[in-house]
Amino acid sequence: MNAAMLSLENRDRFIEDNKAFIYTTAYNVCKRKLSWENDDELSVSLIAFNNACENYSNEKVNFYGYAKVIIRNALIDYFRKMSRTPVVIFDNEEEEFEYIDYKNSIDNYELETENKKRAEEIGLFTKELKEYKLDFNSLVKASPSHKDTRDSLLNIAFACVREKSIITYIKQKKLLPVKEIMLLTGSNRKLIEKWRKYILILTLILSNAEYPYIKSYLNIKVGECNE
Repeated sequence: MNAAMLSLENRDRFIEDNKAFIYTTAYNVCKRKLSWENDDELSVSLIAFNNACENYSNEKVNFYGYAKVIIRNALIDYFRKMSRTPVVIFDNEEEEFEYIDYKNSIDNYELETENKKRAEEIGLFTKELKEYKLDFNSLVKASPSHKDTRDSLLNIAFACVREKSIITYIKQKKLLPVKEIMLLTGSNRKLIEKWRKYILILTLILSNAEYPYIKSYLNIKVGECNE
């Protein structure tokens, strides 16, 4: 695909020339006749095609194959947000199979989106941990084996999150204020010192609203620390 054809000055003409392609791609997803005047699905597809023009950069990849994926994903996202699925009339077994595959594609798209967000979250958390000379594996290595101990440490971390002075100290010093935590929670020094890394990591997770998936992994309710 010649990059000049996708350039902004040629974009309107290129899109107009490819409206049949856009329509066909949308029709193959929606499985019904569509109207440019009345159906949002075509507007979504048109915007997605324009985005494909805007972001296409690898000339080794077929542009139209790339554009189909962008349009399909945009429609899937649209249906998911609208809590709708296309109205489909099955004429034969093949069409039914295609529709089932489409339903699966929605599930796959949502799974891919969730995995992407989870990966971004872990990347963000990993970057933060580096500031404390820790890594994500530290959470696993430092985790106590007994549930009662984990629950006790989780309660300590919740208490730390509620105490602004402790969070400020941690952010500034990159350390756990052991003495202040002892006074706040009534815990003994030996317990806090032994599980210092674990308490610190839990406190970092709980004090940051951008870690919902990590909280879920630890079976921690997102709003629990605010109770």
